[in-house]
Amino acid sequence: MKASLLSSALFRRCVSSDIVKIVEVGPRDGLQNERVPISSTDKIEFVHKLTDAGLKTVEVTSFVSPKWVPQMADSVKVASGILRKEGVTYCAIVPNEKGLELAKEAGITAFCVGTAASETFCKKNWNCSISESLNTTSSLIKLIKNENKEAYIRGYISNVMGCPYEGDVNPNVVVNLAEKLLELGCTEISLGDTIGVGTPWKFRQLLRDVIKVVRVEKLAMHCHDTYAQALPNILTSVELGVRTFDSAAGGLGGCPYAPGAAGNVATEDLLFMLHGMGFHSGIDLGKIVHAAQFICGKLGRHVESKVGKAWNASK
Repeated sequence: MKASLLSSALFRRCVSSDIVKIVEVGPRDGLQNERVPISSTDKIEFVHKLTDAGLKTVEVTSFVSPKWVPQMADSVKVASGILRKEGVTYCAIVPNEKGLELAKEAGITAFCVGTAASETFCKKNWNCSISESLNTTSSLIKLIKNENKEAYIRGYISNVMGCPYEGDVNPNVVVNLAEKLLELGCTEISLGDTIGVGTPWKFRQLLRDVIKVVRVEKLAMHCHDTYAQALPNILTSVELGVRTFDSAAGGLGGCPYAPGAAGNVATEDLLFMLHGMGFHSGIDLGKIVHAAQFICGKLGRHVESKVGKAWNASK
């Protein structure tokens, strides 16, 4: 039956580009909430496997206090130990000036900053108010651009669909934050459904409003799969022109400050859907599954993604 959601030919006429960008967040967002200690050597090998699969943007670590996120205590060692591949962007979260300095010492040249769409989550995750987080972001971006005006800077907005402490989030807050991050100089703005409560209808409404103030090519989707809505939400964003998506091999992830939140959308599940729709990523799906198997093995469990399970069953 040729009549699907949109036929391949019709879909390609409707969308702006058939190239998609995947930002792999497994080494940071995927591992930050894991209690099983992962060695620096294994984290580095995980990054190498991801880039060998063809990923061009990888978030490798976070320069946060190990007091709050113990799994990231070796951020300098990990970032310093990665064998860089030409054409790959290795980025890391820098929450403050100390983190920025450590990141630069470790050879990081692409940076992630952030805020949240609710005051309570911002306080717990960034240890400051929304207003204070924007002030910090402004200072960090100025420092980064003083050295490199063309530096890649990602701006994260957490909890765009809902907060684990405050409930529903006002979409206008998200729109205003996205506009502010763009004004401050962010290269790209990632909209994070941190607790995975978004639905396609809600995301469609939000994105229509955000796109009025931020060009769609500067937006990324960061969807957690708590209620199995990540892929439907991403499909909705694809239909609205978004072409950049965050994901984690093996569907790893979770946030220390978002109780009950499931992992990120699995990179392999995302690629299976996008490749099946005719999009091109330049990424080898099989190698992503192998990377997921590697890191999940180090965590002492099997890959739980749909594609990962199917892949294993077919071999």
